[in-house]
Amino acid sequence: MVATAKNRNTPSRPGWRRAAPVAAGAVCHAGAIAVGNATGFAEPASTATGLIALGVFHALADNTGGADGDLEVEIERGYFHFANSAAADEIDRTHIGSVCYLVDDQTVAATDGTATRSPAGIVDDVDDNGVWVLIDPTSGVNLA
Repeated sequence: MVATAKNRNTPSRPGWRRAAPVAAGAVCHAGAIAVGNATGFAEPASTATGLIALGVFHALADNTGGADGDLEVEIERGYFHFANSAAADEIDRTHIGSVCYLVDDQTVAATDGTATRSPAGIVDDVDDNGVWVLIDPTSGVNLA
């Protein structure tokens, strides 16, 4: 390919929402943390390794009884508010700017649970009601 010699109509798309195929049997609730599983299909977050945090589900997608990819769901990336873990896993203001980890589809923790949890995103803020987290699968958080 050579450099352009005239204007180019370059395709683009907004960076904050994407469609993803849903995993077999998954029920994805709006506002819940969305992850990509080991085979690349979207499902609700859980305590497991090898998951890629994608954002939050924009709407309900119920693939009960369906195969991988039978449905698609829109997933938003950005800053979201989730429940805070407790005890040694509780996130506080000293964790701002640090990676937090997936406990379930609405809870994040300060630790990886002795290598049992996948990264959720970057802690942006902490308040009395929970934790603000930046979830963006292109942020590099999931790189080893």
